[in-house]
Amino acid sequence: MGPGPSDVHPEVYEALGRSTIGHLDPEFVKMMDEVKALTQYAFQTKNELTMIVSGPGSAGMETCFVNLVEPGDEVIVCQNGVFGGRMKENVERCGATAIMVMDDWGKPVDLEKVEAALKANPKVKVVAFVHAETSTGVRSDAEGLCKLAKAHGCLTIVDTVTSLGGIPVLVDEWGMDAVYSGSQKCLSCIPGLSPVTFSPAAVEHIKNRKHKVQSWFLDLNLVMQYWGGGKKRSYHHTAPVNSLYAMHESLVVLQKEGLQNTWDRHQTMHLQLKEGLENLGFKYLVETNYRLPQLNAVYLPEGLDEAAIRKQLLENDNLEVGGGLGDLAGKIWRIGLMGYSAKQSNVDYCLRALKELLS
Repeated sequence: MGPGPSDVHPEVYEALGRSTIGHLDPEFVKMMDEVKALTQYAFQTKNELTMIVSGPGSAGMETCFVNLVEPGDEVIVCQNGVFGGRMKENVERCGATAIMVMDDWGKPVDLEKVEAALKANPKVKVVAFVHAETSTGVRSDAEGLCKLAKAHGCLTIVDTVTSLGGIPVLVDEWGMDAVYSGSQKCLSCIPGLSPVTFSPAAVEHIKNRKHKVQSWFLDLNLVMQYWGGGKKRSYHHTAPVNSLYAMHESLVVLQKEGLQNTWDRHQTMHLQLKEGLENLGFKYLVETNYRLPQLNAVYLPEGLDEAAIRKQLLENDNLEVGGGLGDLAGKIWRIGLMGYSAKQSNVDYCLRALKELLS
């Protein structure tokens, strides 16, 4: 029950163990088409360029940045936690300038600050932000930020690593352009894959770049020929075949449950955990309206050694919860309720273990 990876669904484990076949085998190509359609469902998009990057969420992040950002560009980066800082690193490594919009950790991105930055910097081409900040458990207004960026003629890069499958991510409705996620959070798959999707406007931008994409492996002009539709595929790299079996199965599980049911389950389990934690003296970092159900960031009751108690939970109860990152290290816990982990038995087990420990 940490901030990821989550428990892997048993059907995903079963799929992972199937026989490996070639990454250009007709049966595997057929499965890739299914993965693409299932990923489109998860993102709620019709984007043709929707695929799985052969690498973790960080590789998905870098895919978005190296393809959309060129040397000399100006990019607004919103930071309200650890992962906004990683976006800044990507911008600078692309040879571009990051214009930072800073908010306190535990607070959502302030739309008024972003609008002011857009007005003050008319050459900005991209606005980048984290939808669900894993370091703090806060949700920002992705729809509002995307509309704001579009009104100023900018593309958006959006981190949905912790949000996809846990709360609504409506790519087409909200007008997102380049969106990345991870396999190991609310999708309950094994770590190491990154679902991504790109709007037609983003694809057009990529095709008309002035400079070569700085990463050969992540250059979508090359990769899209492997993940394109139809039976004819251009060889690009050896795909992680068994991992994609697992990804396919996790997306099938998501579709069977249905997105709304999945979102509702995460919220229901969150409310039950919240009630139990508050009865034990825990307090939430994030205000109710911006709180992630799948990532519960909480202060412990005063006078407790958070690291010592986390260690006891792991050693005595085989229960993992996460500590704070960055400025919040040693101050909070991050308790995950993600995907297959967001279930009644986990909530009950966690609260019972905490109650016994604290008493």
